[in-house]
Amino acid sequence: MKRAFAIIIIFLLFSGSTFAQEEGVRLNLYGNFVFADKFDSYYDRGNGYFYSGRIEDGLQWGGGLEYMVNPAFGVELMYLRQDTNSPTRYRFVAGPEEFTNFDLAINYVLVNPTRYFRAPGSPFEVYGGLQVGGVFAKITNPDNGRDDTATKLAVGLRGGGIYWASDYVGIKAQAQFISVVQSVGGGFYFGTGGSGVGVNSYSSIFQFGLGLGVALKLN
Repeated sequence: MKRAFAIIIIFLLFSGSTFAQEEGVRLNLYGNFVFADKFDSYYDRGNGYFYSGRIEDGLQWGGGLEYMVNPAFGVELMYLRQDTNSPTRYRFVAGPEEFTNFDLAINYVLVNPTRYFRAPGSPFEVYGGLQVGGVFAKITNPDNGRDDTATKLAVGLRGGGIYWASDYVGIKAQAQFISVVQSVGGGFYFGTGGSGVGVNSYSSIFQFGLGLGVALKLN
C-alpha cells in the first residue's frame, strides 16, 4: 500500500504543471462533524473473549490539494484528522468484565477522484466521487498510559456542492462516508494487550460525516 501511495503522489507532482496550465489548482479546507459508530466482537463469548464499544462523535478537520484535469474532473490529495474517545467494555481469558474510555486519534490520507457538474454562468457547482487511501490510528489507554498504532486501508464516498462567491473563493458543503477495511473484508484491529483490551479480533468501523469547507483557486 505504501508503494501505491508513492506512485500516486509522484504522478500528481509530475502532472501538476500540466493540470495547472489546463484548469488550475484548488486548495480545499474542511471541517466535518462525524457521527458516532458502534463496534463489537463476540467471536468466543463462551470462553470469555469479547469487546463492545463505540467511537464517539466529534470534529474532523483537514485539507486537500486538488488538481483540476478539466472543468468536470479533479483529483485531490486529502488529509483528515479526528481526536476522539472510545468507551469500551471487554473481557479476555476468564477475567472480569472491564471498562476503559480509550483516547483515539484517527488520521486519513486519501486520494479523491471527483466529478463536477456546473451549468454555464451558474455560481453553484455540485460534485461527487470516490475516496481511497489509508487510515493511521493511535489508541491510548489512559489508565496505564500504554498505546498502540494501526495502519489500514480506507475507502469512501462523498458528495456535495460549492457556492462560488467570487472567481477564486467558494463555500463547500458535503456529506462523506468512509469505511476502514481489513484485507478484502470490513474490519479494523481494535484493542491489544498494549492498550489494555487484550482481544485479538476484528470489528468493522464506518464513519459518516457532514461538513463545511472553503475552496480556493490558487491560480
